[in-house]
Amino acid sequence: MSKIAEVAAAVENGKLKLIEGLVNEALDSGCDPLAILNEGMIGAMGIVGAKFQKSEIFVPEMLVAAKTMKKGVEILKPRLASGATTKLGKCIIGTVHGDLHDIGKNLVSLMIESAGFEVIDLGVDVLIDTFIAKIKENPDTKIVALSALLTTTMPSLGDTAKAIKASGLTGFKLIVGGAPVTQDFAAEIGADGYADDAAGAATLAAKLAG
Repeated sequence: MSKIAEVAAAVENGKLKLIEGLVNEALDSGCDPLAILNEGMIGAMGIVGAKFQKSEIFVPEMLVAAKTMKKGVEILKPRLASGATTKLGKCIIGTVHGDLHDIGKNLVSLMIESAGFEVIDLGVDVLIDTFIAKIKENPDTKIVALSALLTTTMPSLGDTAKAIKASGLTGFKLIVGGAPVTQDFAAEIGADGYADDAAGAATLAAKLAG
């Protein structure tokens, strides 16, 4: 097994205590830091996301895998070329008003941060005005990510997305996600993108910010 494959296996299986040593071994053996990040870690989280969707693993395993990746990324950061993958810009994220769920949002936040964004996490039950005020405070924001986990808070998600779009603020892309959200609903409310899992959200955010 290659060193990058060992890193990938550690992330996929949530081997939090082993990841630091494995990343350092990969670096010492001459592996490219970007390859370790993309092929090893982000690739592994894609597999984790797919397993989660199929109910082969559950939220605790997802969170441990994400924490393992985050720890690995911390080791990589000083070695990543010119900070290219750690400076994609700011991402403002929050669960919309009326929804108190944060596990999925926290996982997306962790993945987007690992992908190279500075994350501003507004928490749960976030009012429309709070999102808009925070975007105004951070004019260099590249991504605004909205989450809703309940069918009953999908209207709130729609209202928030539409209000942000109508605010006249520019320079960022709006992405949405959550268990009841679909691609069709995202398009209907004017979102720039939709992802159905945390790994997909990180990939989407990086693509839209590029």
